[in-house]
Amino acid sequence: MGLDSKQTCLLVLLVVSVISLIIALILSLVKTMVVPLPPGTKYGMVFDAGSSHTSLYIYQWPTDKENNTGIVSQTHVCDVQGAGISSYASNPPAAGKSLVSCLEEAMSVIPPEGQRGAPAYLGATAGMRLLDLQNKSASDMVLAEVSKTISSYPIDFRGARIITGKEEGSYGWITINYLLESFMKYSFSGKWVRPISSNIFGALDLGGASTQISFIPNVDIQDAKERADFRLYGFPYSIYTHSFLCYGQNQALKQMLVKTAQGMDLTKPINNPCYPTGYQSTITTQTLYDSPCTATYAPPTLQTQGFNISGSGNASECYNLIKTIYNFTACTGETPCSFDSVYQPPIVGNFFAFSAFFYTFDFLNLTSGQTLQTVRSAIQTFCARDWNELRSSYPNENKDRLRDYCPNANYILTLLLDAYKFNDGNWNTISFMKQAANTDIGWTLGYMLNLTNMIPSDSPTSVNVQKYDIWVAAIFFIVFSLAMGLLMLLSYFR
Repeated sequence: MGLDSKQTCLLVLLVVSVISLIIALILSLVKTMVVPLPPGTKYGMVFDAGSSHTSLYIYQWPTDKENNTGIVSQTHVCDVQGAGISSYASNPPAAGKSLVSCLEEAMSVIPPEGQRGAPAYLGATAGMRLLDLQNKSASDMVLAEVSKTISSYPIDFRGARIITGKEEGSYGWITINYLLESFMKYSFSGKWVRPISSNIFGALDLGGASTQISFIPNVDIQDAKERADFRLYGFPYSIYTHSFLCYGQNQALKQMLVKTAQGMDLTKPINNPCYPTGYQSTITTQTLYDSPCTATYAPPTLQTQGFNISGSGNASECYNLIKTIYNFTACTGETPCSFDSVYQPPIVGNFFAFSAFFYTFDFLNLTSGQTLQTVRSAIQTFCARDWNELRSSYPNENKDRLRDYCPNANYILTLLLDAYKFNDGNWNTISFMKQAANTDIGWTLGYMLNLTNMIPSDSPTSVNVQKYDIWVAAIFFIVFSLAMGLLMLLSYFR
């Protein structure tokens, strides 16, 4: 039996309603993610106030991706002109003024709409630690002045402070492994996965006044003072980390000069095998003992006087001279130990050596995985070069820096081989690097990630992204079906 037009219309409406209901039920059962608004960009700033200079690092990340990994990138770096902020102890306001040019540069990099919400920090390292030991009131005034200057800009300034050596080592370790996605990695299956533990890297940092070593040993850490514990993305990590104050390269070379002059007749020229043949200069005793790192070596009746020093360019003698700045005998009979009675478990795994480690070896073209034998040979060859020949070969290099490449290279060898206990067998586990994932390696990124809670303690969950096109098609079908039904009703009642 045929249907009249009214029955046909009602049947069509019933079918449309059932189909629409089925689609709505299906969509309600699909696990979808709330689609965010088009992402913006957030910025963060960290001043690295080191012993010899200050640098400003600017980072950025998409605002809808906070508390995930692998998404913070370095946007800009500005090197502050002049020495580190600790050098302004006698004129604290000048420390604040020294930051102005980089702050102005930051305001041109960060768009106006992103400035107010940009967290900004200043972390001072070993240079300020030494000043704090010498003159705490001057240290406090320097920090107050740099804080006042940074606070005058339209950013979310969250403080200036002296970070501990343990923090410096730990944050450098976090930075490396964050950039290399060692903690957590986003897989092609759309899930967060944890790489195998062997992909966790150790960190070797060398500054002007301190040096840090951080890694996960394969034995229990026996000294709790040397352990740092973290929970990152749902997994616990216990790392060995130690910072040696006074053993950054500048302070180490100052100790080397003290050892050179000890017991010598300062009225006669003194030979230094770490300086190139033909090099000569005058040094005052006051500059030798003006640091807490060398003050204990000063004679009881110190008279300010100048003495002449000349170089002889002998790498082997330089190596042996620099070894005298360590107290290795203090480790006799101790548990695994580096020097100065400092506990250190045996090194294990792969390491990234950055900061001054990289800059010195990069100048000597030794950052391409050369063997230890090749490294030793290259350093010996460089140290034997005449001062005048070096000056003509590197006319644009700072004279003091050029003079110090030989002692710095030998200092790095003594530190890595005699103190940390690397050797021919594991030398190739060290990579001398400045950057990872196009971002400078150092403590600043890890510091910001920690203070802004960008690395959660809990593991991220997997995310299934429901695309816009399914919803759009479904809505279009429902609207189209209802419109057709309405048209049929209108045509029926005409």
